[in-house]
Amino acid sequence: MKKALLALLVLGVLAGAAAGGWYFLRERRITAFASAPVTLPTAATVEIPSGTGPKRLAQLLAEAGVVTDADLLYLYIRREQLGPRLQAGEYEFTGTLTPGQALEKIVSGQVKTYRFTVPEGLRAEEILPIVASSELKLDLRKLERLAADRRFLADIGVPAGSIEGFLYPDTYTFTRKATEEAVLTKMVASALEAYRRANAQRKNEVKLDVLEAFTLASIVEKETGAPEERPRIACVFHNRLKMGWKLQTDPTVIYAMRLLRGVYSKNITKKDLETAHPYNTYTRVGLPPGPIASPGAAALEATLRPLDCEDLFFVSRNDGTHIFCPTLECHEAAVHEWQVQFFRKKRQQGN
Repeated sequence: MKKALLALLVLGVLAGAAAGGWYFLRERRITAFASAPVTLPTAATVEIPSGTGPKRLAQLLAEAGVVTDADLLYLYIRREQLGPRLQAGEYEFTGTLTPGQALEKIVSGQVKTYRFTVPEGLRAEEILPIVASSELKLDLRKLERLAADRRFLADIGVPAGSIEGFLYPDTYTFTRKATEEAVLTKMVASALEAYRRANAQRKNEVKLDVLEAFTLASIVEKETGAPEERPRIACVFHNRLKMGWKLQTDPTVIYAMRLLRGVYSKNITKKDLETAHPYNTYTRVGLPPGPIASPGAAALEATLRPLDCEDLFFVSRNDGTHIFCPTLECHEAAVHEWQVQFFRKKRQQGN
């Protein structure tokens, strides 16, 4: 009896030792696996749906080649109690990384993002295709419908019946789940935030409301390619508004003709200048009904905090900069030099 008990005891000790050894070896395997780097030949994108459990997650990463063993990854997730911390989303894995680093990316929610950039001074019809053609793969027709939906525009804070001027020029970052509504909402929110920052520096004598500020800023944006000139360009227009003059700015004529004829052209004719239209500032006094493009932060700041000047005119030097004049006599001399003589010399030189 004693021999039997002793044998059982010995077997128990041996079994325990074997189990302990097996457990020890397994832990070493898991630890080594988690810290062993894997080099991906190309970027791997993995979509982790909401509600994905540790086992399925391990399978997804193994199928994408991010890890070499789904079972060991599952054991590692369980050992480190990472299951409740895993976050759904689209993840991109590149280069060389360990399974532990791959999981850290998922635990911290470092989802894949997509970017697009909108330059300053573009019209909505130019901006929406940029958004649609980004890797977000949004629907251009839906974007266009939303851009003209007065209820949607009111809900996101646009103080007009058109989104024109309120698609803020910037670089945007979104995840794959971004919708057309979410993207436009963010762009408008960025425009209104830029306005709030500019408004904090507004001069007391500037009495424009939000829509008027964006409208004039869009004209300032389109009138100069020289950033340092924006405050002075804005000053000229403010002076004309105070005196009840027509703004007589070419970009508004171009915009008016685009609305009237459905064709965009930078070539302005005498007939264009004389064609009555709410956006034609050669035929109407004051600001047009709304923006003609999307102004950037600098144009908004210049509009609400213009330079102090007495200028009423500016003439292009044909290099993106302008000559500014406070009198008609000065203006006519500048026109003769930079619009008549300049182009006459170019023709004589055969350019």
